[in-house]
Amino acid sequence: MSDVEVDPLQPHPLPIAAIAPRRRRPTGRRGGGAGGLSSGSLDATSSTSPPPSFCPLPNGVEDNWTWSKRHRSKEVVLRGPNSRTVHFHPNWSKGTAGVQGKRSLNNGRHYWELHVSQRVFGTSIMFGIGTKSARLHANAFRNMLGENEHGWGLSHKGVLWHEGVALLYTKRFRENQPTQIGVLFDGIEGTLTFYKDGKCLGVAFRGLDQIDEPLYPIVCSTAAKTEMTLKCTRREFVNLQDRCRAVIMRRVRSAAQLEKLKLPLPIADYLSEVIDEKKPLRQVDPLEMCIMNYDLYEVRE
Repeated sequence: MSDVEVDPLQPHPLPIAAIAPRRRRPTGRRGGGAGGLSSGSLDATSSTSPPPSFCPLPNGVEDNWTWSKRHRSKEVVLRGPNSRTVHFHPNWSKGTAGVQGKRSLNNGRHYWELHVSQRVFGTSIMFGIGTKSARLHANAFRNMLGENEHGWGLSHKGVLWHEGVALLYTKRFRENQPTQIGVLFDGIEGTLTFYKDGKCLGVAFRGLDQIDEPLYPIVCSTAAKTEMTLKCTRREFVNLQDRCRAVIMRRVRSAAQLEKLKLPLPIADYLSEVIDEKKPLRQVDPLEMCIMNYDLYEVRE
């Protein structure tokens, strides 16, 4: 195989092979440990045009952070106002490049939105969070964010990664079509949730409130000339009521357990907002992973 990852619109001798995760009914629940993978929902459609502006923190305030010029791959170029646009592999790609955001996320609620250009292809384009120990450059095509315990990421193949474990989460993104990815980090409940074109995909990771190290937004890509622009960035002031709910819900794991408490309806409704009863995600088997990674071509750009 070539050591250069190129645009699939270029002529190539190999067929493109890909899979889409199977649709499943949300009937059960998976308990999440510290930083563990959790449940999500399958994305039914992919919009070809970006939807109107959407933000799950309507009562939050603007949080004007940007990407770090210091903590980035040598294959990342920052552009635009306040360096909010990330350009990966400006010439050609021979590996994986990433960049870290400046905002430390712990103990708060944060939402940010990434507008991804139409160059969606290749081995792995990823969005998520990580510690300062998360790698930001690799001389190989790989799912870098989540390859170990220092990262939690979603790839454009619809797969969640953490500690080198891959779980099916949503449908694979359509190639060569622009998209919007929203990321909601809840440091009080300890969850990370992804949105695609304004649609919630469900809680992806849990237990993040138990991570002592600072956590930062991270994006990475293996594809040449990939571009992402940071648009909406908001944070929310967390009150005592939210913190009390987080403590209670560490013990109450299901709607059935909550019902047994015989609480007044307004309190029960408030507590139930954070219950996510869905079937555990299925781990990707080696054959599926081989098919997913069949995006390297024999030609050079």
